[in-house]
Amino acid sequence: MSHHRTPHVPTAGHTPDDDLTGYQVDATDGHAGKVSKYSADLGPRFLVVHTGPWVLGKDVVLPSDAVMGVDHDARTVQLSRTKAQVKSAPVFAEDTHLGDPRHRDQLGGRHGSGH
Repeated sequence: MSHHRTPHVPTAGHTPDDDLTGYQVDATDGHAGKVSKYSADLGPRFLVVHTGPWVLGKDVVLPSDAVMGVDHDARTVQLSRTKAQVKSAPVFAEDTHLGDPRHRDQLGGRHGSGH
């Protein structure tokens, strides 16, 4: 098993080459969603999580320090946040988040550790 736990590291417990798209995201109190296809585009400092069912869910952006570990065998990402904290994270806006690096910097500062 390649269970990898690295608390609060800038690489979110994975390398930039790892594709976490589709991994299940587990909050401290249960399943919170799946890693969205946009995560790789934002780089290792952020994680885009699709919450809820495909049509009814939304993509939210979390800083990598919310990740407590990645289990590649089980295809799961463990967060240090609750489901409510994940759902209340900023909604991912493709034009804003992918088009403006300054916005990503502000987003990272705004989230801090989230505790």
